[in-house]
Amino acid sequence: MTDFGWWMAAVLACGDSAAISHADAAALWGIRVKRRKAPIQVSVPRSSRSRPAGIVVRRRTSFGRKDVTRQRGIPVTTPACTIVDIATTDSEKRLERAINDADQLGLIRFDVLRAELERMPPKRPGVATVRRLLHRHTFRLTRSELERLFLPIAKRAGLPVPETRVIVNGVEVDFYWPELGLVVETDSLRYHRTAMKQTNDLLRDNAHTVADLKRLRFTHFQVRYEPEYVTELLTKMIQRLTPSSARR
Repeated sequence: MTDFGWWMAAVLACGDSAAISHADAAALWGIRVKRRKAPIQVSVPRSSRSRPAGIVVRRRTSFGRKDVTRQRGIPVTTPACTIVDIATTDSEKRLERAINDADQLGLIRFDVLRAELERMPPKRPGVATVRRLLHRHTFRLTRSELERLFLPIAKRAGLPVPETRVIVNGVEVDFYWPELGLVVETDSLRYHRTAMKQTNDLLRDNAHTVADLKRLRFTHFQVRYEPEYVTELLTKMIQRLTPSSARR
């Protein structure tokens, strides 16, 4: 029997309100590889009395139609619920990969996932973890906040005051040091960037490369919450761009 057959059999064994969930749901959605010999995981309402052998039955207080859909005809937790469920056991890196895969497969966009998190009980296991991860990649500073936080970081790294929001190679850049040939760009909204946005970023980077400019990219989250990392990379870049005689 195929995995799909086993999944359907497991759901049928657990009753009408049952659905494949957790790691098995992630595998069914194609964002995780099915672990061989691991017992199938199925979620049911707490009132369910199902206890079939060989199946991990998860009884849930809040589990209804809004949490369940079908994939290949098999009842399964929605992509949003699945991501929240696997967040309780996955490493951050593995969870991030699953969210990226779900986005690339067209299962759920980051903005829809964020909206789904808002409807879920805030104390539901996994919700806070997913919300924190999404925040890291969608966090965006206002233009003035970005400059207010980034400029002191650049100064600590030993950089002079940069030109901001200037046209370089036909495109507007965030921070530019013409004397060093260095461009720094800041990004947010990493998830679900449109094809046009990705193409524009590629054109920008190519234009700077052809002009022999060095460039670094940081997220707004890194500028706000990980300034030490930003400082470290800027310092290393300065060392590369500054002749050894000038540093003596």
